[in-house]
Amino acid sequence: MDIIDRSPPTLARTPAGLQDQSALTHRRLLVAFVCVAIWAELQYWLGAILGADGWSTPDVLIFIAFAIVSPWSVLGACNAGIGFWLLRFCDDPLAEAAPFAAADRKTPLAARTAVLLTLRDEDAARAFARLRAVKKSLDATGEGRLFAFFILSDTSDARIARDEEAHFARWREQDSADAQSLHYRRRSANIGYKAGNIRDFCGTFGDGFEFMIPLDADSLMDGETILRLVRIGEAWPKIGIVQSLVVGAPSPSAFARLFQFGMRAGMRVYTMGAAWWAGDCGPYWGHNALVRIAPFRIHCALPRLSDGSHILSHDQIEAALMRRAGYEVRVLPVETGSYEENPPTLAEFMRRDLRWCRGNMQYVDLLTLPGLLPTSRFQLVWAISMFLGAPAFTAIIALAGYEAHFADASAFPTASALAFYVVFLVLHLAPKLAGYVDAALAPGGLARFGGAWRFAVGTVCEIAASLVVGAVTSFNTTGFLLGLAGGRQSAWSGQARDVHRLSWRDAAKALWPHLVFGQTLFWLAITDAPALLAWSAPLTIGYLVAIPFAVATAHPDLGRLFVRAGLCAAPEELDPPHILQTLAASSTPS
Repeated sequence: MDIIDRSPPTLARTPAGLQDQSALTHRRLLVAFVCVAIWAELQYWLGAILGADGWSTPDVLIFIAFAIVSPWSVLGACNAGIGFWLLRFCDDPLAEAAPFAAADRKTPLAARTAVLLTLRDEDAARAFARLRAVKKSLDATGEGRLFAFFILSDTSDARIARDEEAHFARWREQDSADAQSLHYRRRSANIGYKAGNIRDFCGTFGDGFEFMIPLDADSLMDGETILRLVRIGEAWPKIGIVQSLVVGAPSPSAFARLFQFGMRAGMRVYTMGAAWWAGDCGPYWGHNALVRIAPFRIHCALPRLSDGSHILSHDQIEAALMRRAGYEVRVLPVETGSYEENPPTLAEFMRRDLRWCRGNMQYVDLLTLPGLLPTSRFQLVWAISMFLGAPAFTAIIALAGYEAHFADASAFPTASALAFYVVFLVLHLAPKLAGYVDAALAPGGLARFGGAWRFAVGTVCEIAASLVVGAVTSFNTTGFLLGLAGGRQSAWSGQARDVHRLSWRDAAKALWPHLVFGQTLFWLAITDAPALLAWSAPLTIGYLVAIPFAVATAHPDLGRLFVRAGLCAAPEELDPPHILQTLAASSTPS
């Protein structure tokens, strides 16, 4: 008698066997359907508003521009909604969004891991202090013997290079017992930028290690977080990259505090929601992550662009190549001891934003790479659209001002337009709003941020500041992209990371076009539609106040006031973890 196997067929699973591929596909289709439905409804609603008195050329342009702008806000709101639901109403959010996180924390580690600090013309003292704090934290776990530390320098400034060498020599002398685990290498040429620097490490030293932890000059990770990532890597051999959720470290800068207060709230729910559907095709941000060296070296070599140049924003394309090779790319969507510093001034923030813009625009050249999974390819499209929405947003603001001045307002459906405006503004702010609500509902959540009134004041200040920053960066990116389209290039320079003043002259030099644009908008509105001023202010006032905002938020006195009042404080500022105490002690003059 023949035995008939009546068991259900084995379902296809992700490479590490963590999730059912069909279930992930259903999640992605659901998110896509919801996003398209919301986007289509918004477009229909906007069309009814713009076409109420017939379609003019500005109406058509606004309609098209909004179609380009809105997907970013719609998907952001969906991610936030999913993340909020998981955090508030799901018994085990990580089991749904990050099942790999359940790796056994008691099993002794066996793999060797290299901690890499990539430098190029950075302040050597602060960079070495951060890496030494990482090492001390790892040593305190009792597993320090399994880690080695590499300073990979691409510094071109001879003075800074001598400073790096002196700090490294001093470190090896003071930590002579572990001197064999400390390494410094400076390349004579910055070939391939940071990605080339790391690839050079993989070719020269990679055979001796299973994993690497890339760090930027402003990165900081505590030992327990690194051990958690390594345990995940050891438990799941087909995971190629595990990205930690990076949060802003405590800062004395008023600007940095405002920015990272909202970023922290928004990223927590946003990343949880995105991890739920992205699954094995997650993001990689190029630092504060665990990377499996062997497949990275074999499969993640970056192609040259069509003009023969190197890729600047290497991280997300490396993630796509890792997934193409059959290894999962995952994000751990919970706050751990993984930190970075944020720019201390609006001017530095603008510089960083344009660097990212220039790098992400290169992905246009890589969208046709063969073999990429659809979700990985979408991640590249999403990275591009993050910046392409800026000129569309600027166009909407400009065209709306034109319409207010020249169009016949008698037939305009003002009530419907105001409702549409409020709905879209809420969608746009949804990640951080959901994050604020989640923090307020969490047991002890408000206390982590200094109490209810500090949290409330910080929330109001941050939302107001974010509207200014959003207006400024959108306008800035618009001009930058127009310059790129015209063949203009820009330098990929380092960041000024310490708190410093911004003079009125420097602020005006950088932001006078924004002021002129804002003045024009307000003149157009006040001439024929004064009522437009009040309800459009959240999206337009930033152009007018950008210069004083930049000067004020860079001023050390305002930063000290924020610190004394505990405004926009990170939880780690109020209850410093050991690694931040170690770093602070090393930075205190003796």
